[in-house]
Amino acid sequence: MTGRGASRRRTELAAFLRSRRERIAPHEVGMPPGQRRRTPGLRREEVAQLAGVGVTWYTWLEQGRPINASPQVLDAVARTLRLDGAEREHLYRLAEVPEPEAPDEAEHLPEDMQTILDTLLPLPASVCNARSDVLAWNAAFEAIFPCIRAFPPCERNTLWITFTTPGCCNPVGNMAEEMPMHVAVFRYRYSRHMNEPGWKELVQRLQAANPEFARLWAEHEVALPGPRVKVFRHPVVKEIRTRTTNLDLTGSAGARMVVYTPTDDESRERISWLLAHPELAVPDHRH
Repeated sequence: MTGRGASRRRTELAAFLRSRRERIAPHEVGMPPGQRRRTPGLRREEVAQLAGVGVTWYTWLEQGRPINASPQVLDAVARTLRLDGAEREHLYRLAEVPEPEAPDEAEHLPEDMQTILDTLLPLPASVCNARSDVLAWNAAFEAIFPCIRAFPPCERNTLWITFTTPGCCNPVGNMAEEMPMHVAVFRYRYSRHMNEPGWKELVQRLQAANPEFARLWAEHEVALPGPRVKVFRHPVVKEIRTRTTNLDLTGSAGARMVVYTPTDDESRERISWLLAHPELAVPDHRH
């Protein structure tokens, strides 16, 4: 890794460790609350004591200094900071503990992928890469996510659309739940690609475009990808509730198919109506 790339990774590691340390109250780990605590959470020396590592070593780790860390020591730090599975894996990547190389991003899909997507109708489905760029979709997905075609290919990214589309036109209905989860899952993937220009540029653009993204990004939350409820808000049929299923695509590095299954009969009927009336389903609002 280049010097600049290593420096960026160490800076990210330092900020992540500090954010995890500050969220743990001393009494939660048997430490006295004490007086004159200038920052929330545990002190560095308390983390070092609980993890059984040297205070100087842990301080240097959190300062982002170029030191080596063994899996055993990192595991002790992870236990002390109460990291979950996603956060633990994120820590190992940032500390550059050896792990299998992440595959390159998928840019080209198999010729039959669109046929597969269309066969899934009436279920909405799309194909995204790890960065959440939307590479392909079927008619049902476009029906519940009508703004997707309006965006140029370089901006067909679910994170970008979620955080930059005005509220009156935003297709995401459960924004309060979706925004922090979307950012946390993106950061989980980001640690494998943080030195790639496309990923860095997307983060910088999002930070500049939306203060809420900048705030969430600074919190360093990390979450594993997985099924979750996603609510769409359509200007014609109103709310559509779905549950997402992610299917990794072998042979297309980094790509996944996302299938949106309606969670109730009303949502299922609304998707069917949109597919049967495409000429009426197009929103007429324009900025």
